[in-house]
Amino acid sequence: MTAESDLFVHPQGLCESDEVGPGTRIWAFAHVMKGAVVGRDCNISDHVFIETGARIGDRVTIKNQVMVWRGVEIGDDVFVGPGACFMNDAYPRSPRMALPAVAARYSDETRWLLRTRVETGATLGAGCLVLPAVRIGAYAMIAAGAVLTRDVPAHALVAGVPARRVGLVCRCGARLVAIRGAVRLCPRCDEKYDERAGG
Repeated sequence: MTAESDLFVHPQGLCESDEVGPGTRIWAFAHVMKGAVVGRDCNISDHVFIETGARIGDRVTIKNQVMVWRGVEIGDDVFVGPGACFMNDAYPRSPRMALPAVAARYSDETRWLLRTRVETGATLGAGCLVLPAVRIGAYAMIAAGAVLTRDVPAHALVAGVPARRVGLVCRCGARLVAIRGAVRLCPRCDEKYDERAGG
């Protein structure tokens, strides 16, 4: 996917994947495992871990100490704040446990792996926690420290534990203001949104 000269890996970063796009930068103590896919022009900050089977789109920023596990797919232009963490198993046990039921469950990933999707342009705040099988809609904004237990609609601003919708945001990131009925206006870039039309 990339020529070695198009990719920057810090001398103390580890990139085992052959599927990293040009222009991507992987910083110190980050680890991108073999079989992970990372798009072009991404910034993978210090102490990020991207597991085999994770997929990252183009122009994604992943800040320090983020864990992206197998089954997590992050779309283009997403921002993942420091310390954000994803989960991919609703009832985890150590696969090394000497219990036949556990060994059987982990012998086939379709029995335990739950996939998570973060759509284009979304923002995940610092320290947020994304439970397994959650879909985060395009341009949604997740507040710092939020715990996502269910899907988040496009353009929604969510906060809390568990996270609840507290507003709507524009593609530019500004909070939308109501102007009439279901019509919202961005005070920063003047884009209008109609909730009834889905954006």
